[in-house]
Amino acid sequence: MSLTRKILIGMGLGIVVGLILNLALPGWYDAASTYVLVPLGKIFVNLIKMLVVPIVIVSLILGTAGISDPKKLSRIGGKTILFFLITTAIALILALGAGMLFQPGAGDFQLDGANFEEKEAPAVIETLVNIIPANPFGAMVQESMLQIIAFSIFIGYGLSRLGDKVSGVLRLIEQANEVLMYLVQAIMKFAPYGAFGLIAVAIGGQGMDAIMAMGKYMFAVLFVLLLHLVITYGSAISFLGKMNPIHFIKEFSPAMVVAFSTSSSSATLPISMKTAQNNLGVSKTVSSFVQPLGATINMDGTAIMQGVATIFIAQVYGVELGLGQLLTVILTATLASIGTAGVPGVGLIMLSMVLTSVGLPVEAIALVLGVDRLLDMCRTAVNITGDAACAVIIERGEESGASYSNEVA
Repeated sequence: MSLTRKILIGMGLGIVVGLILNLALPGWYDAASTYVLVPLGKIFVNLIKMLVVPIVIVSLILGTAGISDPKKLSRIGGKTILFFLITTAIALILALGAGMLFQPGAGDFQLDGANFEEKEAPAVIETLVNIIPANPFGAMVQESMLQIIAFSIFIGYGLSRLGDKVSGVLRLIEQANEVLMYLVQAIMKFAPYGAFGLIAVAIGGQGMDAIMAMGKYMFAVLFVLLLHLVITYGSAISFLGKMNPIHFIKEFSPAMVVAFSTSSSSATLPISMKTAQNNLGVSKTVSSFVQPLGATINMDGTAIMQGVATIFIAQVYGVELGLGQLLTVILTATLASIGTAGVPGVGLIMLSMVLTSVGLPVEAIALVLGVDRLLDMCRTAVNITGDAACAVIIERGEESGASYSNEVA
């Protein structure tokens, strides 16, 4: 039996167990989650997270070292960031349109007791300045991904310029990468059990009353996530990546399943990179550069949640947003996707920034918190799919450019 099928079975059993605990045996949920379900999920997530920082460092160093031409490095970096910004803007436009179409905030919602502790997002200029780490080892300990990425790119660039002088160091890093990829493969054998625990907790911990009350909001978010996956990524893969979108989804599905289970782009990074390289034909050089960067700054799924949530909250409070305010939402959320990269709770921080920009109460975020865990699973799967789509497109673009250069020569 394939690993993907085992994970899907684990998820299916998790859904069944979660529903049973929620509906039939609510008194047993605390004991089951404390002693069985939560430990299973945490062990799996911690095993993967244990490798995230080493893999990001090693992969980016190898990826940057493999792009020895500075012009090529800046070209790939520019294309990657441009792709993420454009797809995020498209995701927001689709989300706002769906929010106005489905009217998820129409109805009677209880606003009393809606409490949310707002966390202040750092200024964009502060984020840009802090990309350069004063202490790289401190950045590793604190898991400051943007700083880790910057440090790794500098090391990789240095290795590429020194060439044969540091061939031993480069070989050591390549061997470290082999060890890390082996560990990923070994850890994935535990994935079905981790998926079972994570899904059971996510389903069992949500009251069915809350899920039913937020049904239209959840449907709108899920609809746009699917639309963005099929239309935006499907078109990009087909026309820019020259690949059949169905083949792409089929081959990348193992990573999407893990992302759905863990709700973390960073935690899924080792699996998504391995899947893109082995199943989609993305070179280690491109995958090692694009996907770690995407796991940090590409937040299309989160942007969709923000767009629908903004319309939902505006409707609940009876506020009609004009064209200027809708454009403000698109601009703010698109820029914030990079400006708040790597900040804990980034999705909710970005949403608070968006609500503030159009004069909506930040406290209303409490309305969507109840079902956010379930939606987070879906939008994480979309986020990493966007990273892989970008990697495929960059890979095909570089191949076409190389072929054209050879023909000219």
